[in-house]
Amino acid sequence: MLPILLIPEKTDVELDAVAAAWADRGGEVRRLGKYWVRDETIAGRPVAVYGNQAFAFVLAQLYGAELLSPDDTLITRLGVRWSRRTISLREAGALRETDFPIFVKPVIPKMFRPGIFNTLADFREATGTLPPEEAVMMSSVVSPIIAEARCFVLNGQVKDIALYEGEADLFAGEAFVNAFLQHHAGDLPAAVVVDIACSPQTGWFVLEFNASWGAGLNSCDAALVVDCITAATVPA
Repeated sequence: MLPILLIPEKTDVELDAVAAAWADRGGEVRRLGKYWVRDETIAGRPVAVYGNQAFAFVLAQLYGAELLSPDDTLITRLGVRWSRRTISLREAGALRETDFPIFVKPVIPKMFRPGIFNTLADFREATGTLPPEEAVMMSSVVSPIIAEARCFVLNGQVKDIALYEGEADLFAGEAFVNAFLQHHAGDLPAAVVVDIACSPQTGWFVLEFNASWGAGLNSCDAALVVDCITAATVPA
């Protein structure tokens, strides 16, 4: 039996698809407006959360749940076989002009918009008052990227994979993910999203990891990933 699915009141196509898939499986769906107010009719009952980070974190605290999230820094420890690029963890203030151009992403989401920065001045302009000790992940630039795909994974098994940018051989992409999981499933939470990208020079490679409770479908089938969303919320 499915737990109660808690999703934001403000709707969109992907939330509607997940809600419909949940209802088709016989599960109860609650769309929450003032989600920061504890609903005593939900308290004490099993729940699953699906929504943005602020929404999810508040609900997890209110209803005694834990959200499974991947280690954002895992990408920096993967071998080149999987990442196809050099990735390192640095403090923002330690970046130097000779490092650029590079792709930079914050370890803590939303601190600044990740992207390719051509110069140190570009990076500083985009990050504004970011503390110099803030951890960032920097990687060499892979170009061109011809496709990106999203993969929902549960217990080391691919539940669904779909292209969300460009065109490439998705069967080869899924084979790459399966090979990666044979080596690294133990480094990931039970439910996780693995995003991969493809370049003509490198083939498929791991782009990043995301939490199943907050990742958009990005063309994946909601009915196939319901179990991933369910497993991403556990009792605290």
